[in-house]
Amino acid sequence: MRVLLVSANTEPINMPIIPLGLGCVAEAVRHAGHEVELLDLMCVSDTCSVIKNSIKRFSPDVIGISVRNIDDQRIESPGFLLDQVRDVIADCRSFSDARIVIGGAGYSIFPKSALSYLAADIGIQGEGEMAFPSLLALMEKGADIKGIPGLYLPGRVVQDKRKFAKKLDSLPLPDANLWSPSAARDPELWMPVQSRRGCPMNCSYCSTAAVEGRIIRKRSPALVVASIAGHAKAGFERFYFTDNTFNIPLSYAKEICRELIARKLGIYWRCIFYPGKTDKALVEAMAIAGCREVALGFESGSIQTLRSMNKKFSPEDVRRTSDMLAQRDIRRMGFLLLGGPGETKESVEESLAFADSLQLEAVKVTIGIRIYPETDLARTALSEGVITQNDDLLFPRFYIVKELEDWLRETVKKYMAERPNWIG
Repeated sequence: MRVLLVSANTEPINMPIIPLGLGCVAEAVRHAGHEVELLDLMCVSDTCSVIKNSIKRFSPDVIGISVRNIDDQRIESPGFLLDQVRDVIADCRSFSDARIVIGGAGYSIFPKSALSYLAADIGIQGEGEMAFPSLLALMEKGADIKGIPGLYLPGRVVQDKRKFAKKLDSLPLPDANLWSPSAARDPELWMPVQSRRGCPMNCSYCSTAAVEGRIIRKRSPALVVASIAGHAKAGFERFYFTDNTFNIPLSYAKEICRELIARKLGIYWRCIFYPGKTDKALVEAMAIAGCREVALGFESGSIQTLRSMNKKFSPEDVRRTSDMLAQRDIRRMGFLLLGGPGETKESVEESLAFADSLQLEAVKVTIGIRIYPETDLARTALSEGVITQNDDLLFPRFYIVKELEDWLRETVKKYMAERPNWIG
């Protein structure tokens, strides 16, 4: 079968990203014997014309569309990103009778409501490398598609219990030739790398478990670094570990670094760091291996707020980790998430002062917390009447302590005005 895979994401939010997940699905579909073409709409201005030309030239039997983000998570005038995805689907229908299948990280959080809103034919929740080739095989035979884990149809669930791959090494990684040659030369693009999936930390507001599960599943470090080496040979120099927590497990992170050091690839990279799980040996290895920046997601400088978020570290842990990174000249971008359950003026001021004292290279401040289904935050919001059982959280809803809202915005505004490296 001819399969056109479309990355519908056109919003960089924090930075433009190459669609790694869709690339993995493309490789899996190729391995299953199908002809595949990947269309990335990130840097496309006239998406309708590009879609039309691709469909006219390739004549796909099936169109797969990846949904990365639902919204931009901003409490003030939130940008709802599914409208542009719906336009992409409408354009595909205008030029093709192919069945349209949607999936991706954003879709997996809201499989029923997103499928309904987007009016696609089929939805796949979870790891598309497993379910999508199975779906194609049944469609090619004209067989019943029931029984595929994570498959959704409009108005009903065919099989709502998806499966996670126990061994990530069984799932293919994309070849560097899959991407446009210009991507390697674009200074704004970082090549994403995912060495593991799943997060057991259970932070109160986080949607990661809905996408990847709570059990950490790891790829072989040798295979991960071999993939990086292949992309480095193709001209890529900047890499971004999208793992939710690069330093968990600690021993695995060190092994990744050892493999990178041994390869001497001449690359540099960034990652997401959990502040409570590190040591000097890891930071040293990261620096030697080419790490230049970490996203330090500590979210608060108040121990009470950290406990409310179910964070398993203290402000002292954050400071110790931050200092270790600074000593090795690894750039630190910190994150504050203000206004959640139990927040007070005192805890906000404590967090702002704490973040300021770390002397980070950049700080991202977010006011209000996006509410995702099946999280502790959603249960708190429900118990407090912030949301109701009937609310469809596909459409952005936020938690913020009402008594603090105006004061919080004004306080953060003043802080940021005096600190050019702080962003909202």
